[in-house]
Amino acid sequence: MNKPLHLIAGTPPQTAEAEKPARAARSVAEVLADSQVEDVLQELERDLVGLAPVKARIRDIAALLVIDKLRMNLGLAAQAPTLHMSFTGNPGTGKTTVAMRMAQILHRLGYVRKGHLVAVTRDDLVGQYIGHTAPKTREVLKRAMGGVLFIDEAYYLYRPENERDYGQEAIEILLQVMENQRDDLVVILAGYQDRMDTFFRSNPGLSSRIAHHLAFPDYQSDELMAIAQKMLQSQNYRLGEGAQEALSRYIGLRVRQPHFANARSLRNALDRARLRQASRLFAQRDRELTAQDLTTLEPGDILASRVFAPS
Repeated sequence: MNKPLHLIAGTPPQTAEAEKPARAARSVAEVLADSQVEDVLQELERDLVGLAPVKARIRDIAALLVIDKLRMNLGLAAQAPTLHMSFTGNPGTGKTTVAMRMAQILHRLGYVRKGHLVAVTRDDLVGQYIGHTAPKTREVLKRAMGGVLFIDEAYYLYRPENERDYGQEAIEILLQVMENQRDDLVVILAGYQDRMDTFFRSNPGLSSRIAHHLAFPDYQSDELMAIAQKMLQSQNYRLGEGAQEALSRYIGLRVRQPHFANARSLRNALDRARLRQASRLFAQRDRELTAQDLTTLEPGDILASRVFAPS
């Protein structure tokens, strides 16, 4: 009896199922399952306290991209949507973290090739002399291609009061790339709300290329306390008896002081509290320290802050 051809040739049998190409996703559930974008959205919800309007807007953008993906699968989409964004808000409100999550979403849905985030400021883009800016800017853009370029305090690129400033050259290169290579790079411009408004009015070409504007609100006191608990837990620290009340008092005073930077200022405060705890324990040379000793912040570690000093 003759053997089947696939056994003679040493090749595996080809079934009708194996020959059939994979069917393109036709439902939202299928796109979410294929891309695992829902995992990123859940991480965003779990890891970031507050920011309800920002999270809602990110979900809206994700929904737009999922539906656009379904349209492409049916041959309905003509071109990729414009995805350049503006993030406005005070320091420490999670702009960079959300940008990282956005890069993941874009990558998982196939809108960028790599999904990495390159975060820069004016100093990374603008040179100090003639002929220096263009290569600096192009080098940054080259590193960011296939992902997301996050430009913090973007308004510093434009300094009209200085005739010899080279920021405008960086802006012009940026404009070209945002238009001509928007299928391979997403740019996010970030900074204070009022300064960004002025920046966009002075650079209408940039403003016209921004599709999504997200405003990041300041954190409320209860949200800052929840953030503090997350920060402490991530480093195996806890607040001892009376320390939570001390930290609550600290937050209430600190938010009213100048240069408060939301979660960033809170992280610095906790670092200083850990420093005081370390100094306190270090002074007890002969004492055998327990895990509780090493992980507990006492009220005095917080109350020693200058915030509590009489004005």
